[in-house]
Amino acid sequence: MNSKIKELPVEFLFQAILKLETLEECYDFFEDLCTIQELKALSQRIQVAKMLSDHKVYSEIVEATGASTATISRVNRSLSYGCDGYKKVFERLDQ
Repeated sequence: MNSKIKELPVEFLFQAILKLETLEECYDFFEDLCTIQELKALSQRIQVAKMLSDHKVYSEIVEATGASTATISRVNRSLSYGCDGYKKVFERLDQ
């Protein structure tokens, strides 16, 4: 884990997220926690990550998501050099 974010408030947030049990609880929690724009940005990033993992090209991703090439590049860097967080989630979603 990135030591820059490893602190008690972040851990508290992650522990709270792990307590959510249903999709409806997730909607309720994240609507309270985030602005609509923040939530859309997060959901766009995971959609971009999934498309990159599925070997889609930038032009397809831009068209499907509306993400900027800068966002796509940032997500691609996380996929290539990050902590494999996206990979773990996608593997579990595929099960």
